[in-house]
Amino acid sequence: MGIRHIGRFVAYLILAVNIFFIGLLLLTAYSPYIKPAAHPVESCFGLAFPIFLVINICFLVFWLIIQNYKFSLVTLISLLLCYPQIRTYFPINFHTNKLPENSFKVLSYNIMGFDGAVKKDGENPILNYLKNSGADILCLQEYQTIESSHYLSQKDVEKALKDYPYHKIQTVGSGKGHTNRIACYSKYPILSSRRLDYASEYNGSAVYELIIGEDTVMLINNHLESNKLTKEDKVVYESMLKSPETKKVKSGARLLIRKLAEASAIRGSQADSIAQEIASSQHPYIIVCGDFNDTPISYAHRVIGQGLNDTFTQSGRGLGISYNQNKFYFRIDNILASKNLKSYNCTVDRSIKESDHYPIWCYLKKKE
Repeated sequence: MGIRHIGRFVAYLILAVNIFFIGLLLLTAYSPYIKPAAHPVESCFGLAFPIFLVINICFLVFWLIIQNYKFSLVTLISLLLCYPQIRTYFPINFHTNKLPENSFKVLSYNIMGFDGAVKKDGENPILNYLKNSGADILCLQEYQTIESSHYLSQKDVEKALKDYPYHKIQTVGSGKGHTNRIACYSKYPILSSRRLDYASEYNGSAVYELIIGEDTVMLINNHLESNKLTKEDKVVYESMLKSPETKKVKSGARLLIRKLAEASAIRGSQADSIAQEIASSQHPYIIVCGDFNDTPISYAHRVIGQGLNDTFTQSGRGLGISYNQNKFYFRIDNILASKNLKSYNCTVDRSIKESDHYPIWCYLKKKE
Protein backbone atom coordinates (compact mmCIF):
# COMPACT_ATOMS: atom_id res chain seq x y z
CA MET A 1 0.00 0.00 0.00
CA GLY A 2 2.83 2.37 0.93
CA ILE A 3 4.53 1.92 -2.46
CA ARG A 4 1.27 2.70 -4.30
CA HIS A 5 0.89 5.89 -2.27
CA ILE A 6 4.24 7.44 -3.14
CA GLY A 7 5.31 5.42 -6.15
CA ARG A 8 7.57 2.40 -6.39
CA PHE A 9 10.57 4.33 -7.76
CA VAL A 10 10.41 7.03 -5.07
CA ALA A 11 10.03 4.40 -2.34
CA TYR A 12 13.17 2.55 -3.49
CA LEU A 13 15.04 5.84 -3.80
CA ILE A 14 14.16 6.69 -0.18
CA LEU A 15 15.14 3.14 0.84
CA ALA A 16 18.56 3.65 -0.78
CA VAL A 17 19.06 6.84 1.24
CA ASN A 18 17.87 4.97 4.34
CA ILE A 19 20.42 2.18 3.72
CA PHE A 20 23.18 4.78 3.35
CA PHE A 21 22.30 6.20 6.79
CA ILE A 22 22.04 2.68 8.23
CA GLY A 23 25.63 2.14 7.09
CA LEU A 24 26.70 5.34 8.85
CA LEU A 25 24.81 4.33 12.00
CA LEU A 26 26.56 0.94 12.13
CA LEU A 27 29.92 2.56 11.42
CA THR A 28 29.53 5.02 14.31
CA ALA A 29 28.08 2.37 16.64
CA TYR A 30 31.03 0.02 16.14
CA SER A 31 33.74 2.69 15.81
CA PRO A 32 34.95 1.90 19.38
CA TYR A 33 36.59 -1.19 17.85
CA ILE A 34 38.83 1.04 15.70
CA LYS A 35 42.25 1.52 17.28
CA PRO A 36 42.83 5.29 17.65
CA ALA A 37 46.61 4.99 17.29
CA ALA A 38 46.17 3.53 13.78
CA HIS A 39 43.06 5.46 12.69
CA PRO A 40 42.64 8.53 14.94
CA VAL A 41 40.01 10.32 12.82
CA GLU A 42 37.86 7.22 12.30
CA SER A 43 38.00 6.45 16.03
CA CYS A 44 36.08 9.71 16.63
CA PHE A 45 33.07 8.60 14.56
CA GLY A 46 31.22 7.58 17.73
CA LEU A 47 30.62 11.28 18.42
CA ALA A 48 28.09 11.25 15.57
CA PHE A 49 26.22 8.15 16.79
CA PRO A 50 23.22 10.04 18.26
CA ILE A 51 22.77 12.02 15.02
CA PHE A 52 22.51 8.91 12.84
CA LEU A 53 20.41 7.16 15.47
CA VAL A 54 17.80 9.95 15.33
CA ILE A 55 17.86 9.96 11.50
CA ASN A 56 17.21 6.21 11.35
CA ILE A 57 14.43 6.41 13.93
CA CYS A 58 12.82 9.05 11.67
CA PHE A 59 13.08 6.66 8.71
CA LEU A 60 11.44 3.90 10.79
CA VAL A 61 8.57 6.20 11.72
CA PHE A 62 8.21 7.26 8.07
CA TRP A 63 7.93 3.64 6.84
CA LEU A 64 5.41 2.84 9.55
CA ILE A 65 3.30 5.91 8.72
CA ILE A 66 3.04 4.94 5.05
CA GLN A 67 2.51 1.32 6.15
CA ASN A 68 5.50 -0.08 4.30
CA TYR A 69 6.31 -2.71 6.88
CA LYS A 70 8.82 -4.56 4.68
CA PHE A 71 11.10 -1.51 4.43
CA SER A 72 10.54 -0.58 8.09
CA LEU A 73 11.90 -4.01 9.00
CA VAL A 74 15.26 -3.12 7.39
CA THR A 75 15.62 -0.07 9.66
CA LEU A 76 14.34 -1.96 12.69
CA ILE A 77 16.97 -4.69 12.24
CA SER A 78 19.72 -2.06 12.06
CA LEU A 79 18.46 -0.49 15.31
CA LEU A 80 18.43 -3.91 16.98
CA LEU A 81 22.05 -4.43 15.87
CA CYS A 82 22.86 -1.23 17.76
CA TYR A 83 20.82 -2.09 20.85
CA PRO A 84 23.86 -2.35 23.21
CA GLN A 85 25.08 1.08 22.08
CA ILE A 86 21.59 2.60 22.34
CA ARG A 87 21.20 1.24 25.87
CA THR A 88 24.65 2.53 26.81
CA TYR A 89 23.92 5.97 25.39
CA PHE A 90 20.34 6.37 26.57
CA PRO A 91 19.42 3.91 29.34
CA ILE A 92 15.96 3.88 30.89
CA ASN A 93 15.93 2.62 34.47
CA PHE A 94 13.74 3.29 37.49
CA HIS A 95 15.35 4.62 40.64
CA THR A 96 14.59 2.96 43.95
CA ASN A 97 13.53 4.84 47.09
CA LYS A 98 14.70 2.01 49.32
CA LEU A 99 18.41 1.33 49.03
CA PRO A 100 19.72 -2.05 50.21
CA GLU A 101 21.63 -2.32 53.46
CA ASN A 102 25.42 -2.14 53.26
CA SER A 103 25.34 -0.13 50.03
CA PHE A 104 27.87 2.69 49.75
CA LYS A 105 27.87 5.87 47.69
CA VAL A 106 30.62 6.75 45.21
CA LEU A 107 30.83 10.25 43.73
CA SER A 108 33.10 11.33 40.85
CA TYR A 109 33.46 15.01 40.02
CA ASN A 110 35.78 17.14 37.90
CA ILE A 111 35.71 20.14 40.25
CA MET A 112 37.65 22.55 37.97
CA GLY A 113 40.01 23.49 40.79
CA PHE A 114 37.07 24.21 43.14
CA ASP A 115 36.06 26.83 40.54
CA GLY A 116 39.44 28.52 40.88
CA ALA A 117 39.51 27.80 44.64
CA VAL A 118 37.56 31.03 45.13
CA LYS A 119 35.75 31.73 48.38
CA LYS A 120 32.41 33.55 48.16
CA ASP A 121 31.58 35.13 51.52
CA GLY A 122 34.06 32.70 53.07
CA GLU A 123 32.35 29.70 51.44
CA ASN A 124 33.00 27.59 48.37
CA PRO A 125 29.87 26.09 46.70
CA ILE A 126 31.69 23.01 45.35
CA LEU A 127 33.24 22.23 48.73
CA ASN A 128 29.84 22.66 50.40
CA TYR A 129 28.30 20.33 47.84
CA LEU A 130 30.91 17.65 48.57
CA LYS A 131 30.51 18.10 52.31
CA ASN A 132 26.73 17.57 52.06
CA SER A 133 26.80 14.89 49.35
CA GLY A 134 26.50 11.94 51.71
CA ALA A 135 29.01 10.05 49.58
CA ASP A 136 31.31 7.50 51.19
CA ILE A 137 34.01 7.88 48.54
CA LEU A 138 34.82 11.12 46.66
CA CYS A 139 36.92 10.88 43.49
CA LEU A 140 37.92 14.36 42.35
CA GLN A 141 39.68 15.53 39.21
CA GLU A 142 41.36 18.90 38.59
CA TYR A 143 41.90 19.24 42.33
CA GLN A 144 43.44 22.52 43.41
CA THR A 145 43.95 24.45 46.65
CA ILE A 146 45.75 27.76 47.16
CA GLU A 147 47.51 28.57 50.43
CA SER A 148 46.09 32.05 50.91
CA SER A 149 43.47 33.51 53.22
CA HIS A 150 41.51 34.74 50.20
CA TYR A 151 41.35 31.31 48.57
CA LEU A 152 40.48 27.75 49.48
CA SER A 153 43.43 26.14 51.27
CA GLN A 154 44.10 22.46 51.91
CA LYS A 155 43.32 23.08 55.57
CA ASP A 156 39.90 24.52 54.59
CA VAL A 157 39.13 21.38 52.55
CA GLU A 158 40.19 18.99 55.29
CA LYS A 159 38.14 20.91 57.86
CA ALA A 160 35.01 20.82 55.69
CA LEU A 161 35.54 17.15 54.79
CA LYS A 162 36.32 16.01 58.34
CA ASP A 163 33.88 13.09 57.87
CA TYR A 164 36.47 11.65 55.45
CA PRO A 165 39.38 10.60 57.67
CA TYR A 166 41.35 9.15 54.74
CA HIS A 167 42.52 11.05 51.70
CA LYS A 168 45.22 10.82 49.04
CA ILE A 169 46.15 13.52 46.54
CA GLN A 170 48.27 12.76 43.47
CA THR A 171 49.97 15.14 41.06
CA VAL A 172 49.52 13.81 37.51
CA GLY A 173 50.99 14.77 34.16
CA SER A 174 54.54 15.74 33.32
CA GLY A 175 53.99 19.25 31.96
CA LYS A 176 56.17 22.11 33.14
CA GLY A 177 54.74 25.36 34.44
CA HIS A 178 51.37 23.93 35.50
CA THR A 179 50.21 21.04 37.62
CA ASN A 180 47.11 18.92 37.71
CA ARG A 181 46.05 16.86 40.70
CA ILE A 182 43.44 14.22 41.38
CA ALA A 183 42.24 13.27 44.84
CA CYS A 184 40.34 10.60 46.71
CA TYR A 185 38.58 11.32 50.02
CA SER A 186 37.21 8.24 51.73
CA LYS A 187 35.34 7.13 54.82
CA TYR A 188 37.04 3.77 54.32
CA PRO A 189 40.75 3.15 54.99
CA ILE A 190 43.02 3.74 51.98
CA LEU A 191 45.76 1.09 52.12
CA SER A 192 47.80 2.40 49.21
CA SER A 193 47.86 5.04 46.52
CA ARG A 194 50.01 5.32 43.41
CA ARG A 195 50.03 7.10 40.11
CA LEU A 196 49.38 4.95 37.06
CA ASP A 197 52.34 5.32 34.75
CA TYR A 198 51.38 6.51 31.27
CA ALA A 199 52.43 9.43 29.09
CA SER A 200 50.56 12.73 29.43
CA GLU A 201 51.55 16.34 29.91
CA TYR A 202 48.56 17.25 32.05
CA ASN A 203 46.30 14.27 32.66
CA GLY A 204 46.61 11.03 34.60
CA SER A 205 45.16 8.28 36.76
CA ALA A 206 45.67 7.06 40.31
CA VAL A 207 45.16 3.57 41.70
CA TYR A 208 43.98 3.08 45.30
CA GLU A 209 43.38 0.06 47.50
CA LEU A 210 40.52 0.58 49.96
CA ILE A 211 39.21 -1.63 52.73
CA ILE A 212 35.42 -1.84 52.54
CA GLY A 213 34.02 -4.26 55.11
CA GLU A 214 36.21 -7.34 54.96
CA ASP A 215 37.28 -6.85 51.35
CA THR A 216 40.00 -4.92 49.54
CA VAL A 217 38.64 -2.87 46.65
CA MET A 218 40.75 -1.52 43.80
CA LEU A 219 39.67 1.99 42.82
CA ILE A 220 41.05 3.82 39.78
CA ASN A 221 40.41 7.56 39.57
CA ASN A 222 40.96 8.95 36.06
CA HIS A 223 41.36 12.20 34.22
CA LEU A 224 42.05 11.03 30.67
CA GLU A 225 43.61 13.15 27.94
CA SER A 226 41.79 16.44 27.41
CA ASN A 227 40.69 17.39 23.91
CA LYS A 228 42.95 20.47 23.93
CA LEU A 229 40.20 22.69 22.59
CA THR A 230 40.97 26.35 23.29
CA LYS A 231 38.34 28.97 24.06
CA GLU A 232 38.64 30.08 20.43
CA ASP A 233 38.00 26.51 19.20
CA LYS A 234 34.88 26.32 21.35
CA VAL A 235 33.68 29.65 19.95
CA VAL A 236 34.15 28.24 16.42
CA TYR A 237 32.11 25.16 17.39
CA GLU A 238 29.29 27.28 18.84
CA SER A 239 29.22 29.56 15.79
CA MET A 240 28.97 26.46 13.54
CA LEU A 241 25.86 25.41 15.44
CA LYS A 242 24.32 28.90 15.36
CA SER A 243 24.90 29.63 11.67
CA PRO A 244 25.90 26.49 9.76
CA GLU A 245 27.30 28.14 6.60
CA THR A 246 29.07 25.65 4.34
CA LYS A 247 32.49 27.39 4.31
CA LYS A 248 32.45 27.97 8.08
CA VAL A 249 31.38 24.40 8.84
CA LYS A 250 34.08 22.90 6.57
CA SER A 251 36.99 24.89 8.03
CA GLY A 252 35.67 24.58 11.61
CA ALA A 253 35.04 20.84 11.30
CA ARG A 254 38.57 20.24 9.95
CA LEU A 255 40.11 22.06 12.91
CA LEU A 256 37.96 20.30 15.52
CA ILE A 257 38.37 16.82 14.02
CA ARG A 258 42.17 17.20 13.89
CA LYS A 259 42.34 18.15 17.58
CA LEU A 260 39.82 15.51 18.65
CA ALA A 261 41.70 12.84 16.67
CA GLU A 262 45.04 13.76 18.27
CA ALA A 263 43.54 13.52 21.77
CA SER A 264 41.71 10.28 20.90
CA ALA A 265 44.99 8.62 19.88
CA ILE A 266 46.60 9.57 23.20
CA ARG A 267 43.52 8.44 25.18
CA GLY A 268 43.58 5.11 23.36
CA SER A 269 47.04 4.35 24.76
CA GLN A 270 45.98 5.52 28.23
CA ALA A 271 42.87 3.32 28.08
CA ASP A 272 45.07 0.32 27.18
CA SER A 273 47.22 1.00 30.29
CA ILE A 274 44.15 1.20 32.53
CA ALA A 275 42.67 -1.98 31.01
CA GLN A 276 45.98 -3.76 31.66
CA GLU A 277 45.91 -2.59 35.29
CA ILE A 278 42.35 -3.91 35.70
CA ALA A 279 43.19 -7.25 34.06
CA SER A 280 46.21 -7.81 36.34
CA SER A 281 44.34 -6.91 39.55
CA GLN A 282 44.16 -9.59 42.24
CA HIS A 283 41.23 -7.86 43.96
CA PRO A 284 37.73 -9.22 43.44
CA TYR A 285 36.05 -5.78 43.55
CA ILE A 286 37.01 -3.02 41.12
CA ILE A 287 35.68 0.52 40.67
CA VAL A 288 36.87 2.77 37.83
CA CYS A 289 35.65 6.34 37.65
CA GLY A 290 36.45 9.86 36.55
CA ASP A 291 36.55 12.23 33.62
CA PHE A 292 37.16 10.11 30.51
CA ASN A 293 36.95 13.09 28.12
CA ASP A 294 35.20 10.70 25.74
CA THR A 295 31.65 9.55 25.10
CA PRO A 296 30.12 6.15 25.98
CA ILE A 297 30.56 5.20 22.30
CA SER A 298 34.35 5.39 22.21
CA TYR A 299 37.44 3.20 22.22
CA ALA A 300 38.45 4.45 25.68
CA HIS A 301 35.09 3.61 27.25
CA ARG A 302 34.91 0.20 25.57
CA VAL A 303 38.44 -0.90 26.47
CA ILE A 304 38.34 0.32 30.07
CA GLY A 305 34.83 -1.08 30.54
CA GLN A 306 35.63 -4.63 29.38
CA GLY A 307 34.38 -6.97 32.08
CA LEU A 308 32.87 -4.07 34.05
CA ASN A 309 29.38 -2.60 34.28
CA ASP A 310 28.72 1.02 33.39
CA THR A 311 26.69 2.07 36.43
CA PHE A 312 24.82 4.73 34.47
CA THR A 313 23.75 2.15 31.89
CA GLN A 314 22.79 -0.23 34.69
CA SER A 315 20.90 2.18 36.95
CA GLY A 316 20.79 5.65 35.38
CA ARG A 317 18.33 7.17 32.94
CA GLY A 318 18.39 9.55 30.00
CA LEU A 319 21.43 11.03 28.28
CA GLY A 320 23.24 11.89 31.53
CA ILE A 321 25.09 14.80 29.91
CA SER A 322 27.94 15.57 32.31
CA TYR A 323 29.82 18.36 30.52
CA ASN A 324 27.89 21.60 30.74
CA GLN A 325 29.63 24.23 28.62
CA ASN A 326 29.98 25.29 24.97
CA LYS A 327 27.09 23.09 23.82
CA PHE A 328 29.19 19.90 23.99
CA TYR A 329 26.26 17.70 24.98
CA PHE A 330 28.01 14.49 26.03
CA ARG A 331 28.36 12.19 29.02
CA ILE A 332 32.11 12.05 29.53
CA ASP A 333 32.17 11.29 33.29
CA ASN A 334 31.72 7.69 34.37
CA ILE A 335 31.58 5.22 37.22
CA LEU A 336 32.30 1.65 36.15
CA ALA A 337 32.21 -1.31 38.54
CA SER A 338 33.04 -5.01 38.50
CA LYS A 339 30.11 -7.31 37.84
CA ASN A 340 30.03 -8.49 41.49
CA LEU A 341 28.93 -4.96 42.48
CA LYS A 342 25.34 -3.94 41.78
CA SER A 343 24.63 -0.25 41.20
CA TYR A 344 21.59 1.77 42.23
CA ASN A 345 20.26 5.21 41.28
CA CYS A 346 23.21 6.38 39.21
CA THR A 347 22.72 10.12 38.68
CA VAL A 348 24.42 12.95 36.85
CA ASP A 349 23.61 15.73 39.31
CA ARG A 350 22.70 18.95 37.51
CA SER A 351 21.97 20.84 40.75
CA ILE A 352 25.45 22.44 40.87
CA LYS A 353 26.89 24.42 37.98
CA GLU A 354 30.08 25.94 39.43
CA SER A 355 32.33 23.55 37.46
CA ASP A 356 32.26 22.84 33.72
CA HIS A 357 31.27 19.27 34.68
CA TYR A 358 28.35 17.90 36.65
CA PRO A 359 29.14 15.32 39.33
CA ILE A 360 28.10 11.71 38.79
CA TRP A 361 27.26 9.42 41.71
CA CYS A 362 25.72 6.05 42.43
CA TYR A 363 25.23 3.53 45.22
CA LEU A 364 27.03 0.21 45.03
CA LYS A 365 26.44 -3.02 46.91
CA LYS A 366 28.43 -6.23 46.88
CA LYS A 367 26.42 -9.07 45.39
CA GLU A 368 25.86 -12.10 47.58
